[in-house]
Amino acid sequence: MNFRDFRRAGHWPTLLSAFLYFDISFMVWVLLGALANSIAPELNLSPSQRGLLVAVPLLGGAFLRLVLGLMADRVGARRVGIVGLILTAIPLLMGWLWADGFGSLLLVGLLLGVAGASFAVALPLASRWYPPQYQGLAMGIAAAGNSGTALATFFAPRLVVLVGGWHGVFGLALIPVLLTLVVFMIAAKDSPNQPAPKPLAAYAAVLRERDTWWFCLFYAVTFGGFVGLASFLGIFFKSQYGLTDVQAGTLTTVCVISGSFLRPLGGHLADRMGGISMLTALYAGMGLLMLDLATTPPLIWGTILMVMVMGLLGLGNGSVFQLVPQRFPKEIGVITGIVGAAGGVGGFLLPVLLGSVQQLTGGFALGFLVCAGVALSSLIALIKVSRGWEGVFVGKGGRSALIESVPASLSLEPEMSSS
Repeated sequence: MNFRDFRRAGHWPTLLSAFLYFDISFMVWVLLGALANSIAPELNLSPSQRGLLVAVPLLGGAFLRLVLGLMADRVGARRVGIVGLILTAIPLLMGWLWADGFGSLLLVGLLLGVAGASFAVALPLASRWYPPQYQGLAMGIAAAGNSGTALATFFAPRLVVLVGGWHGVFGLALIPVLLTLVVFMIAAKDSPNQPAPKPLAAYAAVLRERDTWWFCLFYAVTFGGFVGLASFLGIFFKSQYGLTDVQAGTLTTVCVISGSFLRPLGGHLADRMGGISMLTALYAGMGLLMLDLATTPPLIWGTILMVMVMGLLGLGNGSVFQLVPQRFPKEIGVITGIVGAAGGVGGFLLPVLLGSVQQLTGGFALGFLVCAGVALSSLIALIKVSRGWEGVFVGKGGRSALIESVPASLSLEPEMSSS
């Protein structure tokens, strides 16, 4: 690929702005998880309360993705991005100056969901500037912003020590948010090829399709597993192995980096091998690794296992979205919002599960057994449902089918726009 042609094909200041917006927003989205080991002792939180605390931002992000996506279609992604960054500052101010109890922090966490909803704004803002032959690269650059989770897990525990408490970290997080807001306002622009808004009926039509719910399940396992573990692993490493907050944050960062940077590779491999083949292998691998984690392995082996799990989850995220556009080629914007929201719901459920299991049993073994069961059940479901996909809208193993059109029985009304 000629990168000079790529640079000329779109609008690189907007692409950079989309990446920064996504990156800093993801950092803020998981900030409560990164600070949980400092917050929990001060507020005397139980294990189940810790799990709920780090899960609430993920649930907020799941539902607000749909809201911001609809707004971006109607008033433009740039305007919604500016509003999103301004709204992100509100829970950070609350966490810095006001929140001092479990209930108030739950409210802060719910409002932090607006940062997680940046997915629904940053990706269409970037992608609409680029022609089809550059969509993969443009979307990959913008989506690399999920590496912001690593910024939170690495720096937050260290900043707690530096500023003398977790409240101050919320205040410090305002600095990159406000700087990003300035860059975004100056550099980001909406594409002149802004499509017409999607009607709400388009969402209802997609939700009536059975395959929509299958993709929601598969993405809830992969992306939900990634973001849920990214939020909870600091608690896991400290509780399971008695590490310091900084040590737990460092190991969490290593695991998060594995999942973040393997997502684009997952899409690339799925293009070559097929999304079905990829997910079949990945779900099987996840199930086996989770079974091994359930044996409570020593620190070094447990860390290696978790790095591999996060890597497989990252690969799985890219693989799911290799299949989605083939099944819903005319409704990709609508289905992306719905499936993305399902991923956030999956992320919410995982920390709640692990925190509750720790409170009931004193450890995480049962939680990882449940996770293994979910992964293997997803494998069985994928094998069963994909039998009806091959030769219809995908080729063998889920490769792109060389057909002129999707059969009428599988196609909905043409999409009004993409996001």
